[in-house]
Formats: sequence, C-alpha cells, structure tokens
Amino acid sequence: MTKVLQVRLDSETKAAADRLYADLGLDTSTAVRMFLQASLQTNGLPFAVKRAFNPETEAAMQEARDIAAGKIKAKGYKSVEKMFAELDAEMARE
Repeated sequence: MTKVLQVRLDSETKAAADRLYADLGLDTSTAVRMFLQASLQTNGLPFAVKRAFNPETEAAMQEARDIAAGKIKAKGYKSVEKMFAELDAEMARE
C-alpha cells in the first residue's frame, strides 16, 4: 500500500528540482523516494550536515584534538571529587 506525502516548496525550488531530476531521467517523486530509502539505509541523512562553529568552540575543539594527539599535556585527576574541589577553588578566586 502506498501513501501520499505532500511537501511545501516555493515554486522556483520545485521547478529547479523538476528540471534537475528530469535531466537525470527521474521525476521528483522518484527522487524523493530514493532520498527516503537512502535515509533509511544510512539511518540518518544520506549526506553530511554541517554548521559552522563560533571561534570559541572551534578553539576548544582544536585544543581537544591537540590534547588527544599529545601535543598539549592535560591535567588529570585521581577522583572526580578532587577535580570539582579544584574547580570550586578556581571559581572562588575569580
């Protein structure tokens, strides 16, 4: 049994997609079915979705990569309690 899926698009996007898929020998409905099947096969979107990070996040991610690569020595703690005690003391100084 098949079901109907309705999607709202602006007319320019619909026309451009129709032309693109026609050039590929597909209709838009077939292309959408292919997208949905690929999503199910990959258990997610069948392409990478990326969002730019702000500079602070980028710097933190680079620092984490450098720590993992051994380029930066990271401080370790023998217990979570010691870590939180040091963090609390640091916060009190600020």
